[in-house]
Amino acid sequence: MTTESTAIKGMDALYEFEREPVSPDKLHSGKHFAGVYAGEHVAGTEFVIGALFVAWGATAYNIFVGLLLGNLMAVLTWTLVCAPIAVRTRLTLYWYLRKIAGPVTTTIYNILNAVLFCILAGCMITVSASAVRIPFGIPEQTGWFPTDFRFVIVVVCVGAVVVTLAILGFKKLAQFAEVCSPWMFLMFIAGAVAMLPLIASKALGGQMGEFADFWKIANEKIWTGTAPDGTPGVSFWRVAAFAWICNLAMHGGLSDMALLRYAKKASYGLYSAFGMFLGHYLAWICAGIMGATTAIILGKTMAQLDAGAVAYQALGVTGIIAVVIAGWTTSNPTLYRAGLAFQAVTPGWPRWLVTLVAGAVTTAIACSPFVFTKLLDFVGLYGLLLMPVGAIVFVEHWIFPILGFTQCWVSKKKLLVSWPALASWAIAMLVAVVIQLDSPLVALLNLINLESAANAVAKLGFLHLFFLFIPVWLLTSVLYIIFAALAGARDKFPQDNLDKQSDSNEQIESVEMPGWTQPKKKIDVALWIAAAFAIASLAACLLLPIWVYRTTAEDYQQRFTWFKQILILPTVIYFITGTIWAVKRNKE
Repeated sequence: MTTESTAIKGMDALYEFEREPVSPDKLHSGKHFAGVYAGEHVAGTEFVIGALFVAWGATAYNIFVGLLLGNLMAVLTWTLVCAPIAVRTRLTLYWYLRKIAGPVTTTIYNILNAVLFCILAGCMITVSASAVRIPFGIPEQTGWFPTDFRFVIVVVCVGAVVVTLAILGFKKLAQFAEVCSPWMFLMFIAGAVAMLPLIASKALGGQMGEFADFWKIANEKIWTGTAPDGTPGVSFWRVAAFAWICNLAMHGGLSDMALLRYAKKASYGLYSAFGMFLGHYLAWICAGIMGATTAIILGKTMAQLDAGAVAYQALGVTGIIAVVIAGWTTSNPTLYRAGLAFQAVTPGWPRWLVTLVAGAVTTAIACSPFVFTKLLDFVGLYGLLLMPVGAIVFVEHWIFPILGFTQCWVSKKKLLVSWPALASWAIAMLVAVVIQLDSPLVALLNLINLESAANAVAKLGFLHLFFLFIPVWLLTSVLYIIFAALAGARDKFPQDNLDKQSDSNEQIESVEMPGWTQPKKKIDVALWIAAAFAIASLAACLLLPIWVYRTTAEDYQQRFTWFKQILILPTVIYFITGTIWAVKRNKE
C-alpha cells in the first residue's frame, strides 16, 4: 500500500455523519459547545467591528444597552429556533433541506451558502494576516486589493493552517477553541484596561478614578454619538439589530444545525451566550476602547486601521498572536460549514476533499482585503440571503404538523424541485431589495442608465438593511405555507424513516442509565499541575493590565511598555500547560 493511499484512507476515516443523523454515542457535552462558541465569536473580527462602532458614531448608551438587547435576541434565536430542530433531526441543514425542498433547491442553496461561508472565512484569514504582516514590515492593507505581494504569501500560509484544522473536524475544532477562548477573551480585557489611562489623560488630563469618569470618557472620547464627518451616529435600534443579525445565517438561517446536531439537549443552544456576551458584547466594547486609543496614538482614522495594528498597539507581540489565533478559531468552523455545504452537492466526495477545495477558494478570496473592509455590509447581506431558507425549514418542521400538512412532502412525492420554496425565497428577496433603504438595485439601475426606474425604486425604500430580516422572515413563511398548500403539502403519506428517527432523537434528551456509576480513576498529578499553571497564567494576564491601570501618570508609559513586553511570558506558559491539560482531559 502506498503512502498516498494510506493518507487518503486516514482522511476518509474522519467521518462526521455528513449524510445521516448523528448517533447517540457521538453526542458532545456542553463544554464543547461553550468552547466552540466562545472561540468562534471571540475573534479577530471583533477588533474590526468594535472599532467600527466608534467610527459609526454610536453613543455609549447605545453600545452598552443596545448590544445587550441584540445579543440576547441572538442567543434566544439559537436556543428556541435552531437547536430544537437540530436535536430532533440530528442532520445538517443541507441534508434536511434536501428532504424538504428537493435536490435542485438544495443545490442552489448549498452553492450560495458555501460561497458566502468561504467569503466569511476568507475575511477571518485576512484578519489573521493583518497581524502576521507586522513583523515583516508589510504596510496595512485596507483597500480593495493587496498592495504588497508579501501579504499574499502571508495569507496563503495562514490559510493552510486553517484548512488543516477544518479538515480534522468538529471535535478537533472544539478542543482547539477550548484552549484558546479563555485566553483570547482576557486579551480583549487586558488591552482595554491597560489603555484606559492613556485615553483618560486625553479626556481628563490625568488618571481615571470612579465609574463616572469612565462614563465621561466613553461619551467624549470613544462613543461620541457623532460620525467623523460630523453627521449623527447610528441609533440604539440599529446597534441592537446589528448584534442580532450579525450571525443571522447561523441561528435564524439554521446553518448551525451542523454543530448543534451533536448537542445532547436543545437547551445547549444557550451555550451560544459564551460567544455573544464574551465576544459580541464585552469584546466589541473592549475593541472600541483599543481602537479609539490607537487612532489617537497613531493620528489616524478608524478606516485606516486594521485589526493587527489595533492589537499590536495595545498588547505588543502578544496582540499579534491574539489576532492570529482569534482569526483561526473563527475561520475554522466557518470553513467546516462551507465544506459540509459543498459536500451536499458533491455526494461522491469525502468531506476532507471538499473542505480542502473550499479552503483553497477561501484562501484565494482572503488575498483581497475587500472582504475585511466591507465586512459589515457583507454580514448583513449574507444573513439576509440565507435566512429565508431557515424560515422555510422552520415552517415545515413546526408549523406544518399544526396545520395538518405533511412534512417532507417533496421527498415523498419524489420531486426534484420545490417551486413553493424557490418562489417564496425569490419573492421575499425581491421585496427586500425594493424596500431597502439605499438599495443596491438603485445603484444597478443608475449604472445601466435607467435613472427614472432608479428614482422610483429609491422612493420605495424605507428600511435599513439591518431591519429587513423580520419582515422577510414573516413574508417567506406566509408565502411558503400558501404555495405548499397549492402544490400538494396537504396530501397524506405513510410515516417514513425520517419521522421515526426524529421521534427517537427527541427521546435521546431524556435517556438515563440507572445504577451506572463512573469508575474511580487515579489522580493524574501531571494533569492537575498543568491545570494549576494554566490558571495561574490566565490570572497573570488579568492582573498585569490592572497593575498598569493603577499607576500614576508619570509612571504609566514605562509600565505600559513593560506590560506589552512581558505579556508574552504568561501567554506561552498558558498555551503549553493548557494544551497538556486539554489533551489529557479529553483522553480521559
